[in-house]
Amino acid sequence: MKRQITGLHAADRWAADQVPDGIFLVRVQRARFCRQAQKPYYTLILAILEPHRFAGQVLSSRLYCNPKAFWKLNWFLRDFGYDTELLGRDEVDENQLVGLSGVVKISHIIFNNASLLRLDGFAPAGRWGELSPANLDNPKVA
Repeated sequence: MKRQITGLHAADRWAADQVPDGIFLVRVQRARFCRQAQKPYYTLILAILEPHRFAGQVLSSRLYCNPKAFWKLNWFLRDFGYDTELLGRDEVDENQLVGLSGVVKISHIIFNNASLLRLDGFAPAGRWGELSPANLDNPKVA
């Protein structure tokens, strides 16, 4: 029995086009709260702005909202320029997240035989000049 599986021939090419681990300037395209029994989280869709060779590609990951992970969510919100008044009231408005920009460090991990994108760190968008991969390789830029 034959089956046609559209896109199968390009599977190797997709792996080569995957965004590598590293540091990127991104903008939040979409944020959605997902409630799970033990670990509620935000699903974030981030559009890459820099480096140019990856511009337009999209990253998708989670930021957990359980008490053990509040520090990371707070770090993301502060560095991406989220409204400090809302943050002070412990409010996260998904509509206010869309359009925020910042620097993110990502890595790929394998968990339960699935490849996942992990958000390892954040910085304000204004720091992109000093944190961009091109400048990290140049010892004259400090």
